[in-house]
Amino acid sequence: MITQPATRGGDADLVSASWTQPEAFAELFDRYSGMLYRYVAKRLGPEPAEDLVGETFLVAFSRRRSYDLAYPDARPWLFGILTKLISRQRRTEAARYRALSRAPVDGHEDSPADRVAAGVSAQAARPALISALAALPAKDRDVLLLIAWGDLTYEEVAQALGIPVGTVRSRLNRGRRKVRAALGDTNPMVEEA
Repeated sequence: MITQPATRGGDADLVSASWTQPEAFAELFDRYSGMLYRYVAKRLGPEPAEDLVGETFLVAFSRRRSYDLAYPDARPWLFGILTKLISRQRRTEAARYRALSRAPVDGHEDSPADRVAAGVSAQAARPALISALAALPAKDRDVLLLIAWGDLTYEEVAQALGIPVGTVRSRLNRGRRKVRAALGDTNPMVEEA
């Protein structure tokens, strides 16, 4: 008996359906390609983002039978694949951070005054932030950016990187400490009294 592909079910249902009906896997692409693209574009720029997202889904599709169906959400799995692919692009990422730290700060903002002030403060801190991210060890940077830009939970980052949650917490804490120190132990988004 042939089953119909899941169209709005959990990701695990889509992956298992794709074992016999490969077209079901396209739903995962539709759900997550934009999210993955935005994450890569922030890390490496828009140029390599499309290729890396495409490669992520090719790898995921070829490994779909090894997906652990106990996990209903495929985001951590996809981010894990993507992070491994990004690790091959470390020189590109480092060059991007160097270029961003030298780029002029654009203070133009079309928002209410309070958002403008916060944006200007954040823009002024951008070179230091970019330098701090570039100086982080890759493992700490991966954890920090998966949480900050990938919007993953600690547990999802642990699943994505194949590390214990405690390791996620320690890498995140270390990364945050180093970034905060590079910013002079201040948060440029919070106005001090």
